[in-house]
This record gives sequence, C-alpha cells and structure tokens, in this order.
Amino acid sequence: MDHREFAATIAKEELDALNETADAPGLVHLAGHLVLIFGLGVWISLGLPLWQVVLVAQGITICFLFTLEHEATHKTPFKTLWLNEWVGRFCGLMILLPFTWFRYFHLAHHRYTNIPGKDPELEAGAKPETWAEYLRFVSGLPYWWGMARQTLGNALGRDPGRYIPSHAKARVVVEARCMLVVYGLALGSLIFTPVLFWVWVVPCFVGQPFLRLYLLAEHGRCAFVANMFENTRTTYTNRIIRFLAWNMPYHVEHHSLPQVPFHKLPELHGRMVGHHRVTSNGYAEFTAGYVGNLPTTKEV
Repeated sequence: MDHREFAATIAKEELDALNETADAPGLVHLAGHLVLIFGLGVWISLGLPLWQVVLVAQGITICFLFTLEHEATHKTPFKTLWLNEWVGRFCGLMILLPFTWFRYFHLAHHRYTNIPGKDPELEAGAKPETWAEYLRFVSGLPYWWGMARQTLGNALGRDPGRYIPSHAKARVVVEARCMLVVYGLALGSLIFTPVLFWVWVVPCFVGQPFLRLYLLAEHGRCAFVANMFENTRTTYTNRIIRFLAWNMPYHVEHHSLPQVPFHKLPELHGRMVGHHRVTSNGYAEFTAGYVGNLPTTKEV
C-alpha cells in the first residue's frame, strides 16, 4: 500500500475532521515557543550562570522556528489565514528564510519529494555522502551562505527559481527588501548595545547544526520514489523535540496528508501504525546509522 491508497481508506468525514484547522492549538504552542525564546534571551542578556550553555538552547529554539514556518507554508498552524502569513514571515525573518519564496520552494518539494531533477531540496544540496560533505552540511554554513545569497538576489530582482510563479515574483522582491531593512536596523543597534548579537545572531549559528541533523532524518537515505511511505521517514522521539519541531518528526504522516495541522499529526500517526516503511527510534539512532558507513571520499 502506498500513501495514496492509505489516504483512500480514510472516510471523508474522518479526513475532513483531520484536516480541520483551529487557532487555539497553534496560539498556545506559539506562546510556549516564544516564551522559551524570550526567557532564554533574558538569561543570556543578564549573564546568569551557565549563560554560555543557554546560548546553545536559545539557538536550537530559534532555529526550530523553521518547523513553524514550514507549517505556515501549508496554512495549517492556524485557521485564521493572516496568522499563518505573518507568523510565517516572522519565523523567516528570525532564521533568514524568506517566507513567500520558501512557500513555493517547499510546495515544489512536496510535489516532487525525493525525485532527482525535480525536488528543489535535492537541487539545493544533495544529501552528504562523504565525511567532508557531512561535516560541511551539519555545520550549517552552507545554509547561511545560500540563504544570504538567495535573499540578496531576491531583493535585487534576480530570478528566484523556476518554482516561483510569475504572479508571486513581485512579492518575493518586496519581502526580501523588507527583510534587509530589518537586518540593517538590527546591525545598527549593535552600535548602542550588543544584546541582539548575543541573544539572536550567535545562538542562530550554534543552533543551526542541530536543525541540520534533524532535517537530514526527514528524507536522508530514503528511496528516490514517489511513494511517501518510502521516500520519507518518521522518527520516534521525545516530547521536547516534538514540541520544538511542531510534531514534524511525524514526517511520513505530514507528507502523506500535508493539510493535516500539526496538532492532529499524532492522531494521524495512530491511524497509520502498521503502514510505515521507514522509521528511526530517535535521532541518535538515525545519525549513528547514517555516519556509520560514510566513506572519506566519493566512490567513482
């Protein structure tokens, strides 16, 4: 059974209930995520004991706003559409990922998941296959460099990519220019206080590797086929990671039925038990398996 056949087994009434969005779960979850970022930021800015360790926690918490932005591209975290749009833009601003541009990039990824030559995620950077590629990928530096170039290119009106429809290109340009203005103001604030440097910039750089490790598990070492039960992985993990990742470790579930909001993915997971083909019992297990047979150089 593939993901389409599975979806066909769900009665229309049940599917409609799974797809139904609501504001309350998303607002409660968002409040928790933002309170955590604010609280950790206060800890760092006051120089409280172990603030250097808290820097890492802050970075992970900020960088995992990616998963909320990702959800917002599907318009599923909230029932109110403008909430999805503006929360998505806020997340994109925090992690240098232009929301309008990313929406079309990501939706193309869903249309062509793990299909070489079509999935933009594979075009943006193939999964690492050597130790050198792996360390470079996990460092997060290619992400920051790539998104800085993309954002600047968007602001200058350069071609944003084949997956961006013509009617959205003007919005992509405006969005990128607005982001650069905000970044310019943030940079200017450093003349008066280094707070943003320590509670935002540095944490983002130290937190990005953890997001890279998390994202690699979604499709890494999965088959290059159109079946979501084979090209995507669900990772069983703890509540903390599921909270920070907005339940996206249930990734087979998300790719099979992307209109199901984050707070109903555990319910969909229960419905899907027995159909998964690619899973991992935690990110440590996945990572150990991934690096266990990495060569030092590519085989010719």
